[in-house]
Order: sequence, then structure tokens, then C-alpha cells
Amino acid sequence: MHHSRGKSKNSKAAQAPKQKISYEKKMDPAITEYAVRALNWLRRAAFLMSAPKLSICVEDTGYEIAFAGRSNAGKSSAINALTNQKQLARASKKPGRTQMINFFSLGNPDQRLVDLPGYGYAAVPEAMKIVWQKELENYLIHRKSLQGLVLLMDIRHPLQHFDVMMLEWAYSRNLFVHVLLTKSDKMNRGPANKVLLDVKQQLKKMKLDFSIQLFSSLNKQGLEELASVMGGRLNFTLEQSTQFDLALIPDAEEDASLEDSLEEDESADFEAEESPAELAEQAPKQD
Repeated sequence: MHHSRGKSKNSKAAQAPKQKISYEKKMDPAITEYAVRALNWLRRAAFLMSAPKLSICVEDTGYEIAFAGRSNAGKSSAINALTNQKQLARASKKPGRTQMINFFSLGNPDQRLVDLPGYGYAAVPEAMKIVWQKELENYLIHRKSLQGLVLLMDIRHPLQHFDVMMLEWAYSRNLFVHVLLTKSDKMNRGPANKVLLDVKQQLKKMKLDFSIQLFSSLNKQGLEELASVMGGRLNFTLEQSTQFDLALIPDAEEDASLEDSLEEDESADFEAEESPAELAEQAPKQD
């Protein structure tokens, strides 16, 4: 005699439609609000002055964050994207043309962005390169208002010798560093995240507890994250911002033709970089 058997609870559960589980990390609304307000505030940036040497820089008071990196790492493009001003930092088609320390105020002369001369570009005459490096060292070591660095590295060429030198300088002065892996739009998401993880691990091996993110001036990736970091380090408070409206914040723009023109110089740049022995002689001694 045949007995029909009902489906077990387990088999019914197996046939039930699966519910989609979202693993996407939800951003704290308070953090998002701060980031957007900080980004809005950074777009008030205005040129203050340029100085060829430390002795004639802006008065050494308040708070400032300096942008540093190789001459073709996209430094000017990042500053212009962050502030939504195409020509705030003058991006040249020939890397290495920023020859002075450039200061920008943020609606308050005691809160500043600083654009440092790009370093390590092989096409710059050796005598000029030595002068730039000396003034860069003076600024990094002696500037009291300097809170830290935004250190830009092309995601395709991270942790070059001068980058490591800058990281060591910052560490010796107890400055924070926020690393931008720039031009992340040049890679697919998977490879870009792999580079991010690899650089994080290398920093950990060097015992450098610095923050790091992906960044693209072209597609605006990472603007809010960068703005949030900078706002916190520059002592920005929500009281300084009078509005919070995403619609009122204009899109950052990027000169794509500039990025293309820099591509032509990159291979020669990285091949001609100084040897580790030469850099070791220039690096500051750590206690």
C-alpha cells in the first residue's frame, strides 16, 4: 500500500524564494552630512600667496594641510576637483612647473590648503631639483602650522622612492598622512582595490599607520571621503557651514585633455628616477 508523504518543512524552506541580503556598508548620516558640508566649505578656497622659500611664507599660525606628490601624480587636478575650481591650482601640460609653495585660504586665513612643488620629475634640471628639495625639506621640518600631508601617488606607480621619503619625513615629525591613490579611473574596480590593499599592507610593514583611499579627479571618486578627512584635520566645524543641500554643491570638473597629455611623459619619468642610494643620502635621519 502506497502512502503519500507531505513535503517536510526543510524542503519547503529550500523551495521558498530567497531573500536578497545586502552587504553594502551603510554610511552614518551624521558622517555623510559632515563630509558634504566639509566639501562645500573647501570650495570656498581662494588663492593667498606663492612663496619660493619658507622664510617668506604666510605667517606660521593656524592649521594647514599640504598636498604633495610626484609632478605627474595629478596633484593640481585633485586640488581643482576638491575645490571645484578649474584653475585654482595651475595644472600645466608639462609636469614639474609648480616651483613655489602655494597657499589657499578657506574663508579663514588660519585654515589653509598648501600646494607644494612636485618632486622627482626627471626632466627638471638637477640644480633646480636640488633647490626644490631643500625648500621642501625646510617646510616639512620647520612649519609649525602644518598638520599633515595629503600624499598623492599614481595608482599605477605607488610607493616610489620619493613617496617613501615623504612618508618617513611625516613620521619623524608626527604628522598625519592621508594617501590618495590617484587616477583610479585608469583601472577596473577589482585591480584598483587590490592595489589599495597591497599599499595598505606595505604601509603596515613599514609601521606607518596612515590612512589611504582611492581617488579620481576625472570621475570624482573619493571627494567626500577626502573632504571629511581634511575637515577634521583643519578643525572645521558644522557651525562654519551655513547650508547643507546636496543640490547646491556643484559638480567638480576635470580637464581630461590634461590627463591625456601627462600620459606621454610617464614612462620616461619613472624609468629615470633617482637610485635608492642617491635617495638614502638625501633622506632625513630618524631618531
